[in-house]
Amino acid sequence: MKVCVAGQGAFGQKHLAGLARIEGVEVVSLAGGSPDTTEAVAKQFGIPHWTTDLAESLDQRGVEAAILASPTQMHTNQAEQCMRAGKHVEVEIPMADNLTDSERLVRVQEETGLIAMVGHTRRFNPSHQWMRQKIKSGELVIQQMDVQTYFFRRTNMNAAGQSRSWTDHLLWHHACHTVDLFQYQTGEVASECYALQGPNHPELGIAMDMSIGIKVPSGAICTLSLSFNNDGPLGTFFRYICDNGTYIARYDDLFDGEENPIDVSGVDVSMDGIELQDREFLSAIADGREPNASVAQCLPTMQTLDRLEKSLNS
Repeated sequence: MKVCVAGQGAFGQKHLAGLARIEGVEVVSLAGGSPDTTEAVAKQFGIPHWTTDLAESLDQRGVEAAILASPTQMHTNQAEQCMRAGKHVEVEIPMADNLTDSERLVRVQEETGLIAMVGHTRRFNPSHQWMRQKIKSGELVIQQMDVQTYFFRRTNMNAAGQSRSWTDHLLWHHACHTVDLFQYQTGEVASECYALQGPNHPELGIAMDMSIGIKVPSGAICTLSLSFNNDGPLGTFFRYICDNGTYIARYDDLFDGEENPIDVSGVDVSMDGIELQDREFLSAIADGREPNASVAQCLPTMQTLDRLEKSLNS
């Protein structure tokens, strides 16, 4: 299967590394934002064609699908562009930075009948897959999911510490991961939710600190703290407080409440959540089925984020 990738930054490179480990897929084109870095990344990963024009990548011979790791503000238009060109698409989280555009992507997917998936990596991390198996079997019931999403980003840089041309967002990007995972793991949509935020950064124009609370009808709650001001360990750390134990997930790794590691190596064919997400996308195309984390499945997450944004504005 021939695919193209959009985005030469930190997450574009994570996808390229994961795709390199998947048999039967060939990345034939890379579409990036700047010529110099796009060419360098294409050479690094042995990609025969590079461009700064996504349409040119989509037009390469044999391309069936696209993976978008471009700036958030480009996601909706590029995802629609791919589907209108007859290509299946996987768009990195979030599919949009507002509910209206999210609903538009769901409509385009329904019109075209193509596979359209969102990069909700937490659904695929072995740690969270292990927890889902226990929840689905009835061995565990979530009482509270306590989550910390912390970065030190007082300047505009990406996950690799490099300067970037667009601004990140705590609610529509980073909270999106946790809101989706909480609703996915509980199998319920938020019945109550609220959000608080600190002052906006004088130059970036975004809130640097945020607190979110969510409750689902069963009574389980999610407490989420987010910051771009944290000068310490970076990343997102999930504490599952359950009726039968406490578990701590750090990306692909899992620990019990006493910090003892839990072996999750047998959960899936890889220990790389992004690779597993890409495998699901490609498998859904081959099987002609709806993927886990399709745009339709992720729409309730965007609806909850919209409610949270409204609570901030009120």
